[in-house]
Amino acid sequence: MSATSIRSSRGLRLAAIAAVASLALTATACSKQGAGSSGSGAGSTGTTAAPVIQGDITFNDANLTKLDDALKGALQGKDLSKLDLAMVVNVSVDYWNAGKVGFNKGLADLGVQGTFQAPANGRLDQQLSMIQTMRGQNISAFSVSAIDPTAIKAPIQEANSAGIPVLAIDSPLPAEDGAALYLGTPNYQAGQKAGEAMKAALGGKGEVVVLVGSLTASNAVQRIQGFEDALKGTDIKVVNKLSDNMDASKALTNAQTAIQTDPNVTGLYGVYSYDGPSAAQAVQAAGKSGKVKVISDDSDAQTLKFIQQGVIQATVVQSPYQQGYTGAYLLAALKVLGKDATMALVKQYLESDGTTLSSGVGVVTQVNLSDYQAKQTQLGITG
Repeated sequence: MSATSIRSSRGLRLAAIAAVASLALTATACSKQGAGSSGSGAGSTGTTAAPVIQGDITFNDANLTKLDDALKGALQGKDLSKLDLAMVVNVSVDYWNAGKVGFNKGLADLGVQGTFQAPANGRLDQQLSMIQTMRGQNISAFSVSAIDPTAIKAPIQEANSAGIPVLAIDSPLPAEDGAALYLGTPNYQAGQKAGEAMKAALGGKGEVVVLVGSLTASNAVQRIQGFEDALKGTDIKVVNKLSDNMDASKALTNAQTAIQTDPNVTGLYGVYSYDGPSAAQAVQAAGKSGKVKVISDDSDAQTLKFIQQGVIQATVVQSPYQQGYTGAYLLAALKVLGKDATMALVKQYLESDGTTLSSGVGVVTQVNLSDYQAKQTQLGITG
């Protein structure tokens, strides 16, 4: 990659961050003026404002841009011609479109080849088969959102033994699994933000059901823990946690059953990307829009549409684009510079646990929805 290309890419990304920061400040100002509420999103007309869910779409972009620049500088002049990188995610859903865009942009900026892989139905056997196949094709390094941390341990150790660095993304892995680093959402923090949003939406009182694709995946466990901890000290109770095994149709059935069998349920928290839309569909079909509050995770097109309509009150969003883009540079650095040199560059940007490189957490409501969509468009993310 030429120095001119680096300066151009850096300039565009810094300009995008500046624009987003400006938009975020505007959204915050609107929130302070009562422009959004936890119900339909209309402004407060009384003397006592309804609780407002605060939106934020700054993520961790500023720090990651600095790290990207540092990695680019360290890789400048190195022979990258033989690199073949891969990004392996946990399921083929809209959420990962942004990750694919970011990864492909990272590959293009690096000037190397690579592949994005996603098991169609979130099947563990498919993910493990993909990794095994890539090893046979002499992949240089790969990132992975592991479906099962236990099952992925042996493949990662085998990859490390073969000199293939592995980067955990989206869902953290135990240190003993052998992944060099975790790049992704601090999931406990994401769960806390969802819990805070639910508190505002319900006014501190109600019964909530959690809808989730897996009750054992690390990211899900951490988010639910953060969500429940945020509700402590309130009169909001989590009365059930329903797993759908990464099946959107099952998620819809779970949501329908939850609100049909228990009239006291006033909130649904959808943890996986399709769980929010499933909850919203069930609420809308039952004629309970605005009565049963929905807080979701991620930014599927359906989710954003339901936010616009006021059926979903807020969604906690991640930055899969950065997991793809920065992930590509980290993989190249781990392979070419080595783990120690790469971690020396990364160290100052890690979270307090010393192992997490946060891609950031955002909250999208009716108030900042258009700003968030503008940011996605600016990054080349559609759908």
